[in-house]
Amino acid sequence: MERTDRPTPEDVAAADGLTIPDVVADGLLVLFVGINPGRYSGATGHHFARPGNRFWKALHRAGFTDRVWSPDEDRDLPSVGLGVTNLVARTTRAAAELDRAELRAGAGRVERLASVHRPTVVAVLGIGAFRTAFDRPRAVLGAQPEHLGPALLWVLPNPSGLNAHHQLDDLGRRFRELRDAAVAARRSASTGPGGS
Repeated sequence: MERTDRPTPEDVAAADGLTIPDVVADGLLVLFVGINPGRYSGATGHHFARPGNRFWKALHRAGFTDRVWSPDEDRDLPSVGLGVTNLVARTTRAAAELDRAELRAGAGRVERLASVHRPTVVAVLGIGAFRTAFDRPRAVLGAQPEHLGPALLWVLPNPSGLNAHHQLDDLGRRFRELRDAAVAARRSASTGPGGS
């Protein structure tokens, strides 16, 4: 799909406080949870839209998609078993503008989404935001010991291009670990007691 026009600097500057609709459906393989949309994404109306964000490349490297998708295609993610939401819906210049109460409220909202839509895995993108939102100050990347509703809970690095701690190869590897675990969990659930 062809990208929409890039927003102007004025569009981006005016995007504070905008929201982007969740992309959710019942029974997803993975529901990805961003921290909150940046102003560029708010201006476009699409998740992970800022040039330099590596979410779409990491999905492809992990085998979730057969090519690198454009942010304009985010509404089509359920067709490949994926969805996207955010801990906090409102756009900001930087995630650091969010307070603890907003992140904690977001964790409750995501738990409700997981209970209703029943994804196999909920994957939070950003260890710092996860630690705050879920009150888990010592959490590490990867699978978490608890579930979120019926879903396995996983933490991945934030794919923002500003996150220099994790390069694209590392993101691809970590997203692939998630994919492998999600596929195995889905398979196990379908062949478990009463499964075929």
